Amino acid sequence: MSNVRRVYAEKKPDFAVAAKDLKSEIKSYLGIGTVTNVRVLIRYDIENISDETYEKAKVTVFSEPPVDDLYEETFDAKGAAVFSVEYLPGQFDQRADSAVQCVRLLNEEEEPIIRSATTYVIEGDIDAEQLEAIKKHCINPVDSRETGMEKPDTLVQDFPEPEDVKIFDGFTAMAEQELKELYDSLNLAMTFKDFLHIQNYFKNEEQRDPSVTEVRVLDTYWSDHCRHTTFSTELTDVSFGDGYYRQPMEDTYKDYLETHRKMYAGRDDKFVCLMDLALMAMKRLKKEGKLDDQEESDEINACSIVVPVEIDGETQEWLVNFKNETHNHPTEIEPFGGAATCLGGAIRDPLSGRTYVYQAMRVTGAADPTVSVKDTIPGKLPQKKLVRGAAQGYSSYGNQIGLATGYVKEIYHPGYVAKRMEIGAVMGAAPRSAVQRLNSDPGDVIILLGGRTGRDGIGGATGSSKAHNTQSTAVCGAEVQKGNAPTERKLQRMFRRPEVSHMIKKCNDFGAGGVSVAIGELAAGLRVNLDLVPKKYAGLDGTELAISESQERMAVVVAPEDVEQFLKYAAEENLEAVEVAAVTEEPRLVLTWRGQEIVNISRAFLDTNGAHQETTVAVDIPEESENFFHKYELPAVAQALENGDVKAAWTETLKDLNVCSQKGLVERFDGSIGAGSVYMPYGGRYQLTETQSMVAKLPVLEGKCDTVTMMSYGFDPYLSSWSPYHGAAYAVVESLSRIVAAGGDYSKVRFTFQEYFRRMSEDPARWSQPFAALLGAYQAQIALGLPSIGGKDSMSGTFNEIDVPPTLVSFAVDVAVKQDVVTPELKTAGNKLMLFQMARDAYDLPDYEQAMKLYDTVHALIGKQAIVSAYALDGKGIAAAVSKMGFGNKLGVTIDSGVSKETLFAPAFGSLVAEVPAASVDVVKEAFAAAGIADACAVVGRVNDTKSFVYDEMTLAMDDAINIWSGTLEKVFPTVAVDGKDDVKTGIYEAKEIYVCKNKVAKPTVFIPVFPGTNCEYDSAKAFERAGANVVTKVFRNLDAAGIRDSVDEFSKAIAQAQIIMFPGGFSAGDEPEGSAKFFANAFRSEKISEEVMKLLNERDGLALGICNGFQALIKLGLVPYGKITEQTADSPTLTYNTIGRHISKMVYTKVVSNKSPWMAGATLGGVYTNPASHGEGRFVAPKEWLDRLFENGQVVTQYVNESGKPTMDEEWNVNGSYMAIEGITSPDGRVLGKMAHSERRGDAVAMNIYGEQDLKIFESGVAYFK
Repeated sequence: MSNVRRVYAEKKPDFAVAAKDLKSEIKSYLGIGTVTNVRVLIRYDIENISDETYEKAKVTVFSEPPVDDLYEETFDAKGAAVFSVEYLPGQFDQRADSAVQCVRLLNEEEEPIIRSATTYVIEGDIDAEQLEAIKKHCINPVDSRETGMEKPDTLVQDFPEPEDVKIFDGFTAMAEQELKELYDSLNLAMTFKDFLHIQNYFKNEEQRDPSVTEVRVLDTYWSDHCRHTTFSTELTDVSFGDGYYRQPMEDTYKDYLETHRKMYAGRDDKFVCLMDLALMAMKRLKKEGKLDDQEESDEINACSIVVPVEIDGETQEWLVNFKNETHNHPTEIEPFGGAATCLGGAIRDPLSGRTYVYQAMRVTGAADPTVSVKDTIPGKLPQKKLVRGAAQGYSSYGNQIGLATGYVKEIYHPGYVAKRMEIGAVMGAAPRSAVQRLNSDPGDVIILLGGRTGRDGIGGATGSSKAHNTQSTAVCGAEVQKGNAPTERKLQRMFRRPEVSHMIKKCNDFGAGGVSVAIGELAAGLRVNLDLVPKKYAGLDGTELAISESQERMAVVVAPEDVEQFLKYAAEENLEAVEVAAVTEEPRLVLTWRGQEIVNISRAFLDTNGAHQETTVAVDIPEESENFFHKYELPAVAQALENGDVKAAWTETLKDLNVCSQKGLVERFDGSIGAGSVYMPYGGRYQLTETQSMVAKLPVLEGKCDTVTMMSYGFDPYLSSWSPYHGAAYAVVESLSRIVAAGGDYSKVRFTFQEYFRRMSEDPARWSQPFAALLGAYQAQIALGLPSIGGKDSMSGTFNEIDVPPTLVSFAVDVAVKQDVVTPELKTAGNKLMLFQMARDAYDLPDYEQAMKLYDTVHALIGKQAIVSAYALDGKGIAAAVSKMGFGNKLGVTIDSGVSKETLFAPAFGSLVAEVPAASVDVVKEAFAAAGIADACAVVGRVNDTKSFVYDEMTLAMDDAINIWSGTLEKVFPTVAVDGKDDVKTGIYEAKEIYVCKNKVAKPTVFIPVFPGTNCEYDSAKAFERAGANVVTKVFRNLDAAGIRDSVDEFSKAIAQAQIIMFPGGFSAGDEPEGSAKFFANAFRSEKISEEVMKLLNERDGLALGICNGFQALIKLGLVPYGKITEQTADSPTLTYNTIGRHISKMVYTKVVSNKSPWMAGATLGGVYTNPASHGEGRFVAPKEWLDRLFENGQVVTQYVNESGKPTMDEEWNVNGSYMAIEGITSPDGRVLGKMAHSERRGDAVAMNIYGEQDLKIFESGVAYFK
């Protein structure tokens, strides 16, 4: 008989968002119209759990009575088609993992085993072929599989004992033909030339045959991903084709060769290669003294500059880091996991450099996602599925770890059907005094901390370095890593502590290559004991342990005397940490497993990076007849203008895939966490003006600081496809112009580049694109005197015969102060619009001298407030720019009749359009004249108050323009799920008396609990400290039973000494299993903790506050609306999935409708406030009787309202579809407050492009209550 229990949880019909979405997809996307209903059930198989714990878990872990139906063992499918989907063995199942953690909180002595699956019920008349199409839509074979309905006898897995690592017997003696046969059988990323290089080494130096692990480790170590072998291939001859543009390209190459000659005079070890070309401008500018802010260090974790920062009037040195990372191959085959770990990997680079990562940018490339699924290339996922899955993965990771994503842009081009582009770029910072950079000394200890090791990601580095075709994508499953954001959040917390970061001599993150590379790079001589590496499950062999790319792991070097203290700090942060290696005198990498050496290779051989590779380059010259600048980028615009229809040209521009609104995509990403985002991604009263860069305050924990960082990108695939040389030059200029438009100083900018090209071969012409692009970027850097100090290359953008467009994305970074920043939405009717035009030379390249004068002048004018908003132009002309500027505040634009149609719609990279008060127009003209560029500025129009775009005879109404702009991607990334826009008729509740505290305290203490997945504790603590409270923050430790018991004791004591409990926001245990904040709720149900909570409320007149995830915790505990800890029942109010069925991040307007709560003492009754909302489950639902009771009792304190201040069911304003527009409620006496919008995420210069009062004074009111 089976010991396994099975339960199914299904959302009740009103809340079954996922089922409704899938039904819609099946009908519209797959074209199967006969499906009448879809049901989605979460299946849990559970073992090793007592009856008592199981009964509790049914309603606190596996289901939520108000919104779920729970079925035990089986359910009635009513004869419909049923199938279930589970993760492949070895893939991380966050839902099951979180369920285990939650169940252990109910009884820490039990060791439950849980597996999860998703069961789909498809009702209606469908045949076998249609069912297969639905299954294919629901299952990605790279990470999931269909599983049977029968219940297993046990969930305990028996892993066979792995065999010893094999030796390639006879390897050194093999003839070349035999060696080639072995090479072909191993599916390696290295070349056969590398394989011969290995044979030669083992034959002549080691005089033995290598182990399988040694060959796999070398394949990983030397992969293009880890060692940039394509970029390091010697270019022995470069020839240029014929054509008009040959001259500037050849001149740039000659300049590079001369610089190369001078830089390496007297050296014969330096040769011409793509890597040298990519780095040469930086080296030259550094030698010329134009890079004096770069941090000097042997550790290369990320681009790092040293910045003087003023905090509370004192100047400190800070490190500012930035890094770009791609995960093109993993995201192509498994969009969610690939994109999630793209961001995870980007974060870990600066994090390993001990800086705190505080803002991210996502730039991606895809083919048209609006095309029919029937047009999908065999061997590929449909583009719509790809773009959605990737967006979900990246946003899920960032939202969980608590990283503000400040800018999101998807670039569309047919070439990206070959392979998707997935770039994550991040900013990190830390006081320089907290970071030390030391060498590893013999005897030092290497500690592995963070996640455990599994089979996920094995071969990731080599997989992304291989060519791919229709067959290969079917066998890539193990190459995709799975992210675990809550674990990486713990690493962030730990490394942010100066006492920890000061112990770290050196650090490396586990990106590509696993243990062999991450630890292997930390010192010349190493002895690693693979038996000590923590495993996710048994059965891993030595090779797998050596090269697994399981995520969220760090390797740190510490002195022997610091080991014990370091491990204690890790335990405090609920992190697993183990000594796994030691630094040795002899420069060799030695890996042992089961007491045997399975790798023993000299450092000198490892550092050869494989055999020396050579090739020649034949550079294509762009066709002058196809000149990108002599035509309109959009063919539909050219056609409309040919027909004399300017209005059609304008609307075609707005609906273009690369111009249209991406709001439904962008709103999935938390843009406000950290309370430091100076820009929200869309600004203005209506949040419709798209920003062009991201700006954030430096993440200073204590003190006042005005320093901000800016990041932007530049790239146009259509320009680059015509000329990679011009494309790269303009990518640099475009990224620079966007910094200038935000108020940045161009002269302080540093770049980092992302190169992504088709796979190279022995054909010299295949090398033309990256070579030409790097020449263009080199020329731009030298001409501007601004270096790129980092970058990332990905050289495998080919599928069968299709190539990605030649891609060099430029990321520009600037450090400024908040007073410099200007926002892009139009401000005032009557203001003038001015065009600042960057000149081009005879070869259609930027006139860099003129551009620098232009940007200098604009920066000075913004400082004088002569420019109040600005927008950088791209390949689409002024029309697109002024439309986007106008949307945010619904201010129209009248373009002067003298402005040509070319100016309206033709490419204008590097130029800017600016809003200038009428009184400042002469000031602007004089400044341009003084700079010697008077002809670069002109008035082109004015801001009007007619809510329309006007040019000559043409008038385009504002709402029509917005609808056109918003429509293109609405079916791919919806912004609206329900049609209702009704106002909610409720009044204002004015309390006769408000609860008065009888236990006064001069300075109340606030207790903030931190659970796996909590990510708002810093913001919440800062808000309370600013209000005058003491704050105590404690991490709940649940790695073992003792940790749980100790944490329960510590939490109980902390609550006993506090006056306020604050439940912060986040994603407790990843908001899984189905239903958020279960971690919080189950921990606080423990007898000891719940007793102290009730004492705080009932005996000490205490307060409790929960925001977002914290509100979800309060409602699941019963503290709201009941005022006491109690079980939820089927009719209890609760919070469930947003009606849109995804995470939503935007500013919301909320109205204070009751003054009953002490928390609202500082707010104005009837006042409207704007705060960021960021949640996936914020929809307040309750039966009518409860709703009536809450309003009658004054327990509804805040409601979502529209621009007129009226509570509404319109999804644009009531973002989650909450019943009666309820945003916040209290306990019956008002002392416990739960609300969804993040009132703690405010501050000086936060969300500058959003209009309205942000401060509800909640924290000040809570502190004042005790005085």
